[in-house]
Amino acid sequence: ALAQRPMVFRGQVTDTADMGTLTLTPRVHYPLPGGSALVTFEQSEVAQRIVAMKEHVVELSHGEEPDRCRVRVRAEPVELLLPSALQLSLSRSCRRVLLSGLPNLDIIEETLLDKLELFFSKAKNGGGEVESLELLCGGQAVLSFAQDGGVWGAGAGAGPGSAGGSGLSLPPAVVEKLIAKGVVQFPIKKTKYEIRISPYVSGDVTSLQLWPSHCTRTVLLRGIPDVLDAELMRDALEIHFQKSSRGGGEVDALGYVPEGQWAVAIFEEDVD
Repeated sequence: ALAQRPMVFRGQVTDTADMGTLTLTPRVHYPLPGGSALVTFEQSEVAQRIVAMKEHVVELSHGEEPDRCRVRVRAEPVELLLPSALQLSLSRSCRRVLLSGLPNLDIIEETLLDKLELFFSKAKNGGGEVESLELLCGGQAVLSFAQDGGVWGAGAGAGPGSAGGSGLSLPPAVVEKLIAKGVVQFPIKKTKYEIRISPYVSGDVTSLQLWPSHCTRTVLLRGIPDVLDAELMRDALEIHFQKSSRGGGEVDALGYVPEGQWAVAIFEEDVD
């Protein structure tokens, strides 16, 4: 559901042949085992140079003593699987509608849901018998009406794979009239709030194709022994890989996971 506000379109008109496409923004969860680290450099050239060197000897002490402690770590590229093609099977529910623009009031959630259910259960408000009401984020909610033995056409939300569930469902009068109405005036605390009503559409992924991709600025370090406190090891790694004499450069981010632990790194689209 989109916010209702005046808008001026100044973009480029899309060809009708591309109307069925989706733009995917990757957000990949990458498991990171113990004894490893991820280093993201500000420049991709530095990351490629570190990977090409493969093995690195990291000094863990930086004093003047002759016997310094050193560890050897391996640098590897970070490979991710990103979606290249996605197909969805969409269906519009004959029993559910999407409510948006719910008021942000200083009342408990259950009270708001009770008032919404009472409002949409009344025929004078265009509603019917409410089966469930689920509050979503962003001032939205999914309103489901109960079954009453009516049948809405052939295949319109019927069947086990539809969003409406069972083939027997509420006649289209209630849902269709609410959608056609578009907005309702919802009274609460002596004030009326405008709530928008939209069709509820659900879908399943029918086809997903992935392609391998290399992170240009991030390097995976493996084989890090558990010989230092986590914070001290992280500092030692960052100091080492920031030195240009070691082939490094300015470090943008560094995450270290000690032996016996694990973590999940989140990769998002690089907008630089």
